[in-house]
Amino acid sequence: MADEEAVPGAEGPLVTVTFQRTPHKKQKYLESQPKALGVAQIALSVFYISSVIVMFTNSMSMLVEDLTHVIGSMFVIIAGSLAIAAQNLHLPTLKACLGMQVVACVASVINLIVSVSDMAGHRHGYSCWKYVEINSTDHNDSCYSITDSTAHYFAELVLIHTALIAISVTLAAYCCKVVNCCSPGQRMPVITLQVPPAQQ
Repeated sequence: MADEEAVPGAEGPLVTVTFQRTPHKKQKYLESQPKALGVAQIALSVFYISSVIVMFTNSMSMLVEDLTHVIGSMFVIIAGSLAIAAQNLHLPTLKACLGMQVVACVASVINLIVSVSDMAGHRHGYSCWKYVEINSTDHNDSCYSITDSTAHYFAELVLIHTALIAISVTLAAYCCKVVNCCSPGQRMPVITLQVPPAQQ
């Protein structure tokens, strides 16, 4: 048999395009600063629980409402802990973090609604009484001062829940980028060129 000449391009195509998974996709989660956001979630929830306990011990709220606040805040604390734990970029931990951030967001929305209704109910439900028999200018001033301060207190709780919702949504979005729950995984194109051997 005669020797065959090598025909350029006979071994395969000159250009091949393949798609590979992005190698550092999990690093996207670390861009969200999960440790800082998780600590913020935990700190705000602990502050909120302590505030609810103070309100309950001073007989300024009802047990049923306080129980929903505490349970919702416990979910947020668990979500914050998982956000910190997910820094190891272990996929099951990231999935658990995503699920708990969604639960924490729902719990924070419920707590926000209850806090807004408490604030509105407090504004319309409590008023300062004036007694005709007693010259109570000092009592009226004290009463209005307390009413105003509790309105500010409820507004602060509403602000805390708004911040917790924003943190939960942010962490859930970054978890979703890594877990690919909303879109197919990103693939990076790899172009390979095969140079034909030089003819001599």
